[in-house]
Amino acid sequence: MKKQLIYTAEDDDSIRELITYAITNEGYDVRAFSSADTLLQECEKLLPDLILLDIMMAGTDGIKALKDFRQKYKSASTSVIMLTAKASEMNKIAGLDAGADDYITKPFSVLELMARIRANLRKKSAVISSSEIIVNSIVLNQESRVVLVENKKITLTNKEFELLKYLMLNVGNVVERDTLLKEIWGYEYFGETRTIDIHMKNLREKLGTSAEAIQSVRGVGYILTRI
Repeated sequence: MKKQLIYTAEDDDSIRELITYAITNEGYDVRAFSSADTLLQECEKLLPDLILLDIMMAGTDGIKALKDFRQKYKSASTSVIMLTAKASEMNKIAGLDAGADDYITKPFSVLELMARIRANLRKKSAVISSSEIIVNSIVLNQESRVVLVENKKITLTNKEFELLKYLMLNVGNVVERDTLLKEIWGYEYFGETRTIDIHMKNLREKLGTSAEAIQSVRGVGYILTRI
């Protein structure tokens, strides 16, 4: 099972190391950064499931970074927990208004931190498992199997629907052709993967201009990005 990915930005080396150790010890995949700027740069490559963001940092502070993240990735289901030494009500309000899902004041216990992380990841999972998935101008209903693109219904074959659904559930991540064959066709495929490209070509044609968000990664597979 794929580990859930957590990014953390903290300019205090000792706290960053403590957070990294605690999260890794709980079985999550963690990437730690000393600045919000480097965290945001990494988000352009791969979006995490959850972000821990310190407010007071050199360069871009946590509030500004959070606003930039929410503005750029409007459809992202990534949970964000603010970490800060500031305990005033106004700072909490500023963080929540900027799009934070939760707020932890330093000093905090590792037990509290992990409890908050688990709670926010559960909320994220509940959103993903809902019947409707939305990425950019594409709305996919898992129960009715209806797909809307810019509020217009499009007709997809079963395999096209499953391809789109899988890409939407893994938005921001490169999905290998072999993975698509295994997950959608239901078997390990050792020969020609041209069948994926053919179905993807047909899917893109039906998505119209929204297909620009689906990019081919040469020699690897495909990625659906937020635009």
